[in-house]
Amino acid sequence: MIRCLVVDDEPLALHIIEDYIAKIPFMELVKSTTSPIEALTLVQQGGIDLIFLDVQMPELTGIQFLRIANGKAKVILTTAYPQYALEGYELDAVDYLLKPIAFDRFFKAAQKVQATLQPTFKPLEKEEPLPQQQDFLSDFIFVKTEHKIQKVYLHDIMFIEGLKDYISIFTPAERIITLQNMKKVEDALPERHFIRVHRSYIVALNKIDSIERSRISIGDKIIPIGDTYRDDFFRMVEERNI
Repeated sequence: MIRCLVVDDEPLALHIIEDYIAKIPFMELVKSTTSPIEALTLVQQGGIDLIFLDVQMPELTGIQFLRIANGKAKVILTTAYPQYALEGYELDAVDYLLKPIAFDRFFKAAQKVQATLQPTFKPLEKEEPLPQQQDFLSDFIFVKTEHKIQKVYLHDIMFIEGLKDYISIFTPAERIITLQNMKKVEDALPERHFIRVHRSYIVALNKIDSIERSRISIGDKIIPIGDTYRDDFFRMVEERNI
């Protein structure tokens, strides 16, 4: 059993997570509280495996709580504010749930914790095999330019920028302009290697040099991370952390 502590200054949020925990057979609720100080005392005493922790609380923020707790229990952050995702991951939060939290997303986070605490655990659903790197390196798409149809190898794409009536595909060698729309190009790209980070940008994950707050650096280009895409992006980043 994973022994859980729930910390949130909103009683309704506490009730929802309590109900979710009760539905999962490998989880046990030890305590739920609106006081982060009380919760911190319980964590310091030991016996807590997992904390569902709100970020915005008046006495002590979730980020401050994480720093003080110093890894004494696994933590899943729960909040309506996606801008804290990166800082939470930097402090080793296992996952980041955006309110309102759907049960299927909650259950997926619970499975992630179980796999961490019990390495022999495997989720019930069948995992898709990862594509071979060689397949990706040899894959390509065709795009219509002004005078021709051009082949673009996926491994050359650094990022894609969408403008009003066209998109630009940036590679180390050139900028390719096409009248394709962002949605159509996004659907044509493999999800494991490319991700939409803004209504105007798709980035190649293997071309990212660094991430700072809400900005991605690829070469000399600084790309903003939009609020709509932030949670999925940082979740994918976290899955690739070592």
